[in-house]
Amino acid sequence: MGLLMGDSLASLAVVVAIFLLLVDLMHRRSRWAARYPPGPVSFPGVGNLLQVDVRNMHHSLGQLRRRYGDVFSLQLAWTPMVVINGLEAMREALVARGEDTADRPPLPFDQYLNFGPHSQGLSLARYGPAWREQRRFSVSTMRNFGLGKKSLEQWVTEEAACLCAVFAAQEGRPFSPNVHLNKAVTNVISCLTHGCRFEYDDPTLLKLMELVDKALTDNSNFLREVLNVVPILLRIPVLAKKVLATQKAFMDLLDGLVAEHRETRDRTQPPRDLTDVFLDEVEKAKGNPESSFNNDNLRLVVADLFSAGMVTTTTTLAWGLLLMLLHPDVQRRVQEEIDEVIGQGRAPEMADQAHMPYTTAVVHEVQRFGDVVPLGLPHMTLRDTEVQGFLIPKGTMIITNLSSVLKDETVWKKPFRFHPEHFLDAQGRFVKQEAFMPFSAGRRACLGEPLARMELFLFFTSLLQRFSFSVPPGQPQPSDHGIYNFLLSPAPYQLCAVPR
Repeated sequence: MGLLMGDSLASLAVVVAIFLLLVDLMHRRSRWAARYPPGPVSFPGVGNLLQVDVRNMHHSLGQLRRRYGDVFSLQLAWTPMVVINGLEAMREALVARGEDTADRPPLPFDQYLNFGPHSQGLSLARYGPAWREQRRFSVSTMRNFGLGKKSLEQWVTEEAACLCAVFAAQEGRPFSPNVHLNKAVTNVISCLTHGCRFEYDDPTLLKLMELVDKALTDNSNFLREVLNVVPILLRIPVLAKKVLATQKAFMDLLDGLVAEHRETRDRTQPPRDLTDVFLDEVEKAKGNPESSFNNDNLRLVVADLFSAGMVTTTTTLAWGLLLMLLHPDVQRRVQEEIDEVIGQGRAPEMADQAHMPYTTAVVHEVQRFGDVVPLGLPHMTLRDTEVQGFLIPKGTMIITNLSSVLKDETVWKKPFRFHPEHFLDAQGRFVKQEAFMPFSAGRRACLGEPLARMELFLFFTSLLQRFSFSVPPGQPQPSDHGIYNFLLSPAPYQLCAVPR
């Protein structure tokens, strides 16, 4: 009996193995065409999952680039992907072939949560009419922000003053700046979406920050990566509940904010913020099933703005203050320019930026060196296309290695060092660099770029106007090596903020 059972199990194992091989062969068939990008040999079923470190993916891809070139292929389980590296290949893929590569891979999690084709938010939405409609709406709303009584720049300037007050309250004692930076940046997004800011000890603000931080950790979780490439596992209820718990809690919190907003909306008054404008569009779209203006999409668009706007700008500012600790000579030069152009009698304004080439160069170099989103968000080919002479089939995931551009040794004089002169000419004038693309490029470039640029300049100059930053006495110099967790963040550090 035992022998028969053993034979049955062996036969079943053979059948399963043959089935997996056949599925693997089906997925590989389209890539046998001539001129498909080269890459490491993959194994049936798992592809190259065992050959890359998903917890340190940007380094793994950098090593593979040195072996296979600027355009190479990988296989994660049954998901084919092509990695784009270097300025020339990146511009061809994202700009010259912009529409070909503008799609996003379908997200099993969104399908599991039953979000429909017209409710996909912004950042990870499939390329098509719904995404275009929401992109136009969000860009125009941010550009024309004067919905309430204040402009977006006024909100940022007032929030910078609140942030400076919190730093001043430390009275020169050592502290970690990250939480305070995060509160200030979160408040700017809240002003845009809900027309108000939170006090820094408000439980709702603290809960928002906690959930976004946990969601970021979950996004780089190995289990989530496995479920992304083997979505059938989401049919196991325990796994689905475990992976989606944070996302559900975040959405529930946003639902509460939107419900409160809906109750206080006075339609006899102009819209107060983006949520009011979106709700007005939902009313107009009633009876039109093709419209992307619906309640589900409002949740997703607001969630996108919070999650994307909070973490990247906060992390970049954390890099900025760290680099001022490590480069006091740069800090002094920035402060000299602030004193000369702005002085101490008023708050910085965006109009000052045109007269502050060194400070502008420093902010750009912080973004380049910090390299906050080294691999960008995944793209997918909308149709068969070609990059650098290689053929990439429709439906192939594209990974844009932005780090390979921001730290390209053929473009930057000192790619792995903090060097503001990368953005200055011989006369000290600010110079734009084609290889500066921390916000990606092309049709799916970050739509929040103008807001992020405003926040970085106004927060950074306000802090440097008011304080000098130094390493706390007795503490070692902090490291300028980042920690990768989808974002590349500085290692935890403390500083002293001494009023000037």
